[in-house]
Amino acid sequence: MDIKTFGQLIDWTRDLHSHLASCLSHCATKHEEERVRALLDYLAAHESEIERIVNEFEHQGDKKALETRVYDYLSHNPIKTHRTCDEPYAKLDFDGICREVFDFHDQIIDLYKTLIGKAEIPEAKELFESLLAMEENESMRLARQVGRMQDL
Repeated sequence: MDIKTFGQLIDWTRDLHSHLASCLSHCATKHEEERVRALLDYLAAHESEIERIVNEFEHQGDKKALETRVYDYLSHNPIKTHRTCDEPYAKLDFDGICREVFDFHDQIIDLYKTLIGKAEIPEAKELFESLLAMEENESMRLARQVGRMQDL
């Protein structure tokens, strides 16, 4: 995707969450372990929820911030994720899946932190601070839930 504005960047992160949700859901049907299938189903639902939340940010975000050009702000380090679902999560164990998903979220958090530090207009900074807070809160909620699953 050719990202030119903050709005397009938000679209891109929403699409990443959507793709991850689809891939996790697909892999849940392929995994042999029941506990891992439950984890994949939970993670897929959680990613779908984050996709919905990010979409709301875009619809309710300040138009000035969304239309701000992003080319000066973004170092082109793409977020590493499985862009095609060749069933990578169907082959990983519980801990491996958790590492992959948390790494994905950490990369998005780092991206938002970078953008906050480089935003020149207050509206853009505020938008990415809100996105960062949401992503951090959702990551913490995810960690708590996954921790409970591991305890079972």
